[in-house]
Amino acid sequence: MSKNNARKQASQYDKIIKENLEITLPVIIRDILKLDIVQSEELPDDVQHTKERKPDALKKVTDAAGHTYVLQVEFQVADEKEMVWRMAEYSIMLMRKYQLPIKQYVIYLRDDQPSMSTFIDTRYHKFSYRLISIADASYKLFLKSANPEVKMLGILANFGKDDSQKAVQSIVDQVKTFTKGDFAESRYFKQMRIFVQLRSSVEQEFEKAMETISKFFKEEKDFLYRRGEEKTKHTIVENLISELGLADEQISKIAEVSVDFVKNIRSGLKKK
Repeated sequence: MSKNNARKQASQYDKIIKENLEITLPVIIRDILKLDIVQSEELPDDVQHTKERKPDALKKVTDAAGHTYVLQVEFQVADEKEMVWRMAEYSIMLMRKYQLPIKQYVIYLRDDQPSMSTFIDTRYHKFSYRLISIADASYKLFLKSANPEVKMLGILANFGKDDSQKAVQSIVDQVKTFTKGDFAESRYFKQMRIFVQLRSSVEQEFEKAMETISKFFKEEKDFLYRRGEEKTKHTIVENLISELGLADEQISKIAEVSVDFVKNIRSGLKKK
């Protein structure tokens, strides 16, 4: 993959993460980072010093033990060897600006094992951050949420011993069930399709699951269309019987329905 394509692909993931962050971050903090936060305050995401940085998520938090600190969470697609230096830069800038302890986490979104370093250990510098792979978390953890934005993260998680096709189908079905409106549904499925690129091993399972959804939509649409068409023809036949008094065979030809269809309607009108 070229550098331009890699950057473009990374920006797609970044856009999805940031669009859904307000809803997904509390789940990430509680269930992935295992932090018991009781108070949270948004911090400006522009950290200026000798250069400008924009963290993915930056909050001043207080945990259940009463400890207050700055929490930084980054979502990472590339296995980037420079990451440790970037996080170290963030740490110094944030500490200088807020005069508080800093806790930093990087959530790795691919399903391979990252090799990027998480610490600097030299004679004069000691630094580390936490690196967590989303693929180590169970997909069922994300399905507990009522929010489609959280549920679809399950596609990046661990299926354990569960059949991958059934797991993917479950994720797709639940996203559909808990989504209100065709526009939102289309948006979530497009985002999931982008996420699946990070886990190519389930790409076929995802497409099969989407075929099931598409077939359901088509059958439902066809059914509703047939119901609407039948209702329209029912009205036409009633009018031809009531207003023109035509024979069943004539009405059948005009309305393009069977003679039995006409007879059933005529019988119903007589009973009224």
